[in-house]
Amino acid sequence: MPELTTPLDLEDLRATIAEVIDVDVAEVTDTADFKETLDVDSLLALEILVTLERKYGVKLSESNLQKVRSLQETYALLVEQFEASS
Repeated sequence: MPELTTPLDLEDLRATIAEVIDVDVAEVTDTADFKETLDVDSLLALEILVTLERKYGVKLSESNLQKVRSLQETYALLVEQFEASS
């Protein structure tokens, strides 16, 4: 089975999300809920999606907004997109 090769690094993703929502990287823990813990509204969540699309070259629909709830869920979503496109 071929190893999944993605340009996805968890710490890089954490830093990117922290930059988009303008919080310290340490606040973006693996399980911190973006909406409840980090005050990410739907507009910011959309901004995260757009930023990730540009950075990683994947297509994320607005229906994926519900999946962008934590770092772990966002990472899993991106891995899923990479696997689907390979």
